[in-house]
Formats: sequence, C-alpha cells, structure tokens
Amino acid sequence: MTSNEQPVLEVNDLTVAYRIGDRWLEAIRDINLAIQSRQIYGLVGESGSGKTTLAMSILNYLGENGKILKGSIVFDGEEISRYPREKMRAYWGSKIALVPQNPLSSLNPTLTVGEQVREVLRLHLKMTNIEAQQKVLELFERVRLAEPERVARAYPHQISGGMQQRVMIAMALATSPRLLILDEPTTSLDVTTQASILDLIKELIQGREMAVLYVTHNLGVVVELCHRVAVLYAGELVEDAPLEELFSQPMHPYTHGLLMSVPKLGQSKSEQALSAIPGQIPALSQRGQGCIFQARCPIALEICSERPPLEKVNEQHLTRCYRWQEIAQGEIALEALFEAEGEAMSMAVPISSEKGTASALDAQGIVVEFEGQRSFFESITRRPARKVKAVKNVSIQIQPGDTLGLVGESGSGKTSLARAISGLNEPEAGSIRIYGLPASPKLSQRNREVLRRLQMVFQNPEEALNPFMTVGESLRRQLFVLQGIRGEEAQRKAEEMVQAVQLPVEVLNRRPNQLSGGEKQRIAIARAFITNPDIVIADEPVSSLDVSVQAAILNLINRLQGSFHNGLLFISHDLAVVGYLADQIAVIYLGALMQLCRAADLFQPPFHPYTEALLSAVPSVELGRKVEAIRLEGDLPSPSETIEGCPFHSRCPRKIGQICEQQAPPWRIDESTQKRIYCHYTLEELSQLQSKTRYSGL
Repeated sequence: MTSNEQPVLEVNDLTVAYRIGDRWLEAIRDINLAIQSRQIYGLVGESGSGKTTLAMSILNYLGENGKILKGSIVFDGEEISRYPREKMRAYWGSKIALVPQNPLSSLNPTLTVGEQVREVLRLHLKMTNIEAQQKVLELFERVRLAEPERVARAYPHQISGGMQQRVMIAMALATSPRLLILDEPTTSLDVTTQASILDLIKELIQGREMAVLYVTHNLGVVVELCHRVAVLYAGELVEDAPLEELFSQPMHPYTHGLLMSVPKLGQSKSEQALSAIPGQIPALSQRGQGCIFQARCPIALEICSERPPLEKVNEQHLTRCYRWQEIAQGEIALEALFEAEGEAMSMAVPISSEKGTASALDAQGIVVEFEGQRSFFESITRRPARKVKAVKNVSIQIQPGDTLGLVGESGSGKTSLARAISGLNEPEAGSIRIYGLPASPKLSQRNREVLRRLQMVFQNPEEALNPFMTVGESLRRQLFVLQGIRGEEAQRKAEEMVQAVQLPVEVLNRRPNQLSGGEKQRIAIARAFITNPDIVIADEPVSSLDVSVQAAILNLINRLQGSFHNGLLFISHDLAVVGYLADQIAVIYLGALMQLCRAADLFQPPFHPYTEALLSAVPSVELGRKVEAIRLEGDLPSPSETIEGCPFHSRCPRKIGQICEQQAPPWRIDESTQKRIYCHYTLEELSQLQSKTRYSGL
C-alpha cells in the first residue's frame, strides 16, 4: 500500500441531515476520510455518534428522511453520492458489500441460506444454478462452516448466530467487492465466536485488492483488526490516526475517555474504579456551534465555545482540539481527571441495610430441563419429546456483599440458571435459599417477602420497564407491591433512588421512550435495588452498551452494592468485565460448571482448558498484550445430546483421549486458593501445559 495510490473510497466534507418535523438536523458534518486498497479502517464512537449514518451514506442508502447536504463520496474515482438508487443497484452487493450487525434480521426467513447466496451469484456474476450451487459450497467451506451442504439447505432460524454471521460474510465476499463495510458484525456474539469471526475476516481479506470500513464501539476488536482508526463524536470527526499512534498517544480528550473506560483483563474493582466520561452524547437538536465535546470535557476552556478546526499533529495524525499540543507535551493529566470522575461515580452512598450472617444465596443441585421439539418420527409414533438439559446439577453460593460472576458462551446455560434461581423457569431439581429462607421453585408460589429479597436486571431494560408508565410510577409500584409502601414515603424513596443512580429527579416524570439506552438501564437497576433485595441477578446488563456507558453502569452497580451490601449474580460472556466486578467466578459450559475460583485467581494458571480458550479470545485494548490464540472448533453440542465423560471433550484443544469421552472428570482443588477445576488433568499437569502460554499484562 503506497501513499500515492488512489484510495478505493474518499469521503470529502460530507454533511448528512435528517428531517425531523419541519427541521433538517445534521447527523454528521464535514467528514473527511480515505481508505486505501488492502487497508482496514476502524470507525469508532458511542451510539448516536453517526457511525451508521456515515456507512449508509457511503452505500447511498439513507432513509427517506435523510439526505446529503454537501460533500462528495468518491468510489474508485467515481463520484457516487448523487447516483439514483437504480444506478446504485449495480454497486450494492457487487462492488460495495455490507455485513450487518444482526444477520438474522438481514436474512430472508422463507429461503434457505444457500438459496440466498445463490441469488447473489446469479444476479451479479450471471452464474447458472449449477455453477452457483458449487460456488456456495466453496464459499461455505472458506468461511469454515462445518457440513456446508447441510448448512446450505438450512433456514436462518435453524443455524446459530455465529453460523448466520459466517453466511453473511460468505455472501458479502462472493462477488469480490472493492469495498467491504462491516457494521458491528460481532456485537451480538460471544467472545469465542467473535474471535473466530475476526480471524476469518483477517484471513479472507488478506491479499485482496479490497478496502474495509469496520464500524464498531468495541475498541479491543479495533486493535485486533484495524490499520487506521477514525473517532466520531456527535457527528464530527474528532481524531484520525494510525492504530498504534492513536492507542499509544491519543490527542483528543474523548479518545482518552473511551480508552480508559474499557476494563482490562485482570483489572479489579478493589484496585480502582473504571474511568468514565460524565454526561451523555447530545441529541441532534442540542448540538451547538462550539466544540461538540465541550459539555463533557474535563479540560474545556472559554475558547471551546468556538468550533475547533481539524488540525495535523503530524502527516498521519489529525485531531479536533484546541489543547492537543498541551496533551502531546504531557502538560495535561487526562488520566487523573477521568480516574477522579470514575472514583466519584463508584463511591458508595450511606443507605441503611441490615443483613444476616448466612449466605445471601445458596443454590444447590440445580437441574433445568426443557422439552425439545419433537421430530416427525416421534410425532407419528407418539413418543415424548427428548428432554433438553440446560443446567446440570449446578451448585453456587454467594456471600453478603459479594459478586459471583457467571461466564460462558451463548447457549452454555447462564440465563437458564439465572431464570431458575429467580423462579421464572421451574427447575427439575435442586434447592434455593436466600439467607436460609427457602424459595419455592415456582415464582407463583413465592410470597411477597421472598420476591422482595431477589430481584433481576435484564440485558434489555425494555423487558423491565412498562412503556405506558412513567419512571416514578414504575418505582413506586415496586415499593407498593413488594413492601406495601405508598404515598409520600414511596415518592421520597423513588427520588433518593434516581439520585443514587445519578439521574436528576425530573426523570421520574418521563416515560421509557424519553430516555437513552444508558438511562433506561440505570432505571432498571434502580427498580431492582429500590426494595433493598438480598440478591440481585444481573443478566448481561452491559453487553449492548457503549464502553463509556458500560463503565458508568459497572461503577454504579459497584456503588449500589457497596451501599446495600447485596449479593450479586453477574452474568456475562466478557471475562474482562466479569473479572473487574466479581469476587468469585464460575465458568459454565453446556449447563455444567467447569471452574470455580476467586476472581483474582482466574487469570493465573492453572486454567480449565475452556477458561483458557475464553481468556485467549478476549480482545484487548493493550497494544503490547500478546496471548497465544486458542480457537474452539465448531459450535456447542445440542443440550439434547447425551454426552458421556467431560461435557467439553468434543471441542477441547487439550483432550487426552478416550478417558475424556467416556468418564466424567473429578474436581481438582487447589488447597491454597480453593480454585476448583473439573478436569482429568491434575492442576500440576495443567500448570505445566499452560506455562508456555503468554498472558502478559495479567
């Protein structure tokens, strides 16, 4: 790649607006970037920063209420921004391809995935049906789909999320496009699947005369994949630089804030709070004429009321900040300023909370089964459907004020266990006690006191908030139903709670549709904590949030837990997040526990081979951190299968042999740390095997 080579894509002074009511509001303005052939360009920023608007503008696929106000988009020397849709059809899927965030919403549910790829080949490459069929199988093999013929015959709902995304990548690359746009393609995937998809993308585009725009808010993914990074904030390009330079010496306070918001593997809440950017991204109608980041910037000056120009730090590095020279010379300590903000957000508030001395939660021998879908043969012979064992004899304990992190891939049984403990799913076997008080397996049979003692925060706050009730009504109803509190006392407690989650009291009069995603999650957390429960179950509460909002929510949970002294079951597939927040960590695979240990000990060998694979799959924002890549082949087996021996044996990279397939492993216990590992290897053997694995920085 040479600097004088004509870029595949040039965006020049691009401004795009949306019509809202009778006004045109600018979503992105004065954007400039150029992507060379064989270059992967990362585009990062919070939700609402304009990333997807820029991507859709490049595709010339804005909605009816969107239009390009000024600027140009030059693709392979052609100015395409004014082309009508009829002309753009020759480009879509052929010369410019898109891999979307949610593959299931982009795939036609009424056609097999093979037919959908064949359709692209017939349309753009004029292949015959036979040629297209053969090409589909080749493409599916290239994207490492096991049993490509079977997958080609499957409908989208019959394959996993990771397989759906591989199909979308195969479809995008089928025509060898010049420009590939990847819009958050791994956001909804667990870490092992994400790692495999990233490996696949790197492998497939290597050596191709292709430019890639990778849109994401995951900074670790950017480090794994990208050559250059552009940072968007509220529709403006605030920094643009080569990857190593941007991550080692960011010149804009917003970039600093984003990088410091990400928890690193091995970082713990006991050492320091996560740095967080105060406030939130302004709405389209609230963007002034000065520096767009001024309201949230810890180093803003009076001059920042005027819009700063995009200046050259050097020939490769651009930034939009009046104070970048002071940052470059080390005269401004941005790290200390953002750390102070994080400390303030995680500081516990004094709330009276009397807790007993027994375990906050004691769940023993939990078994969760579901009826699987009956096959045609089972239906005509009237045989009962096979049972799907989602959770297999799992026992966990959480002490008052402690957090147990539960990690594993999608489909590993995390949510099934949480829903069984909460009573949303009735377990087949097992007992649940909260401070020694038995909790019925059926939610309908739990009395008001048990319901008060255990609350849940869902991944999607929409599930917890009634869209027709104001925030105040939701919080007051929780107090009345579970504690019989109403009137002025309920209003006072609701006001205290919204202030505890660092929102203004006025938010009590708003409905959920008037709140941002981060604000909704704060209210969902407030709703869970307002009755002072003994146990809070948080099921992936930050997985869909931007890194800056995620940091604020993690600090908030830590702060509230310190105030209320609750036990917390925190579920995630992100080991860095779990490692930061948890005191104990349980690793679950196919419904069975694989490892149980203190959070601090998780990151030190020995590891269960499954934990080792999870750790190696976590993308890091640390440029120097090198971890030996361990990739798990294939998807999780079906929970309806009867598996003898170790549940992990079919995917284990350290499988011994038949003993793993035929005999259940013992629990290995480290007497000094109480780390428990479910494996045929002894702890000494695992330590020896893993001593060559480099986990620098942990």
